[in-house]
Amino acid sequence: MPAGLKQSSSVVAIGFSVDESAANTFTQASVDLNLSPLDREVFVVLAVNLDPFNPDLGATASQVASSLTTTSQTQVVNLSNSNCIAASSTSIKADATRAVGFQTIAGETPPATLDYIGIIATNDFFIQVEGNGNTGAKGMDGKLYGYRAIASADIFAALVQSEVLSA
Repeated sequence: MPAGLKQSSSVVAIGFSVDESAANTFTQASVDLNLSPLDREVFVVLAVNLDPFNPDLGATASQVASSLTTTSQTQVVNLSNSNCIAASSTSIKADATRAVGFQTIAGETPPATLDYIGIIATNDFFIQVEGNGNTGAKGMDGKLYGYRAIASADIFAALVQSEVLSA
């Protein structure tokens, strides 16, 4: 258990999905955690599973990229972004004669030595998806695993400030 936090729920799984508003268009959705800021409630993330849809197979390359972040974004981001908890992409590299598929997954299952992979201190998290080279709109499904915790006043203030200022 992280210092300054007291677990207040059992482990819960939160399912979510987002679909592109049009083919190859960045789309973002927010998922409300219903945390109580008056009780200094945070969400401790244990694991994330992102499942982007398969890209279209054609004569050119195509991709579906997705991410889960603690703050709103203007594009799909990767783990180098300090607010990114997980990222995943599925792509097909193709030319007129052949095609090869690739999948990139970051942070689906944390190493057993980690107590947690992230802490969400504000009331919601954000999911992003964007295709490239597809003829139809794509999307992403996922699941977030974690538990609610009560933070001490100083830890809660530091977590919220860090999350909001890094947006």
